[in-house]
Amino acid sequence: MNRRDLLRSITALALASPGGEASESSGDRAIMMTVLGPIDAAEMGVTLPHEHLLVDFAGAEIASPERYDADEVFDTVLPFLEQVRDLGCRTLCECTPAYLARDPLLLARLSRATGMHLLTNSGYYNANGGKHLPEHARHDSAEELANRWTSEWENGIEDTGIRPGFLKIGVDRGPLPKLSRTLVRAAAITHLRTGLTIAAHTGDGRAAMEELDLIEAEGVSPSAFIWVHAQSEPATEFHLKAAERGAWVEFDGIGPQSINQHIGLVRSMAEAGHLDRVLLSHDAGWYHVGKPGGGTFRPFDTLFTQFLPALEREGFANNDLRRLIVEHPADAFTVKVRKAST
Repeated sequence: MNRRDLLRSITALALASPGGEASESSGDRAIMMTVLGPIDAAEMGVTLPHEHLLVDFAGAEIASPERYDADEVFDTVLPFLEQVRDLGCRTLCECTPAYLARDPLLLARLSRATGMHLLTNSGYYNANGGKHLPEHARHDSAEELANRWTSEWENGIEDTGIRPGFLKIGVDRGPLPKLSRTLVRAAAITHLRTGLTIAAHTGDGRAAMEELDLIEAEGVSPSAFIWVHAQSEPATEFHLKAAERGAWVEFDGIGPQSINQHIGLVRSMAEAGHLDRVLLSHDAGWYHVGKPGGGTFRPFDTLFTQFLPALEREGFANNDLRRLIVEHPADAFTVKVRKAST
């Protein structure tokens, strides 16, 4: 497929009406919450569900807006967003959590400049040894954490007035320690109050199963849960188990060197009848605070220029591609309470 045909194909996917659950949210219209406010699910179009524009790995006690120049970050990031927009992407979920340089005002500025829908998040990140957790999170109960995150949904993040579009938490490998279990329970409580989907950076399949057990115990359906970085779990039976329970299984990390691996993962899910639970993204970017000029920025183009054409060559139909990059993200990120079946 040449570049012109690729762009024509992706444009057709973006214009197709997203189907499935997202098109008929119970009660009022199905919405997503972007940094510029709510939009209809049908407006999301082609979506990247897991990317980063700005990250600071210094730790919760150090990371702050004073450590970077927002204008420099804007100038660095803008061309990469314009590139992926021109490839047909309409929406990008920015997954940088609080205390790792989450910056809703910068995202709003970039959204206005590009015309793209950008989503930010609420929640805390306890992966990477817990260095990105604020001190109060080590002592708060699940209910107290949920109160903080619910407040961001109801009142906006800090004093920006910008509301989160999903929850982002992070845990390391299983078995989960008490603190990680508390974060998962807090996310479940917050979901029941807000309808925000839970995207969980997850260390391995054992941790994913524990997370699903925890949210179900709180009354939340696995369909409200995204297993982030599922490609890092080599035992594909965990992917199938998560999908059978109704969770979203996200194969991010797509890059030029991982095309064959990711094709195998998608094929495995399709052959098991679980293509309908798959999300795809790069986990790419980002302006790295503390590195000169923000370091090396990995673009968001591989899914469009290499991976989708590779799936097409593997026999995946145009409708399959539309489901993966239009319908599934719209379904996954619809703001809607999803209760566990009783």
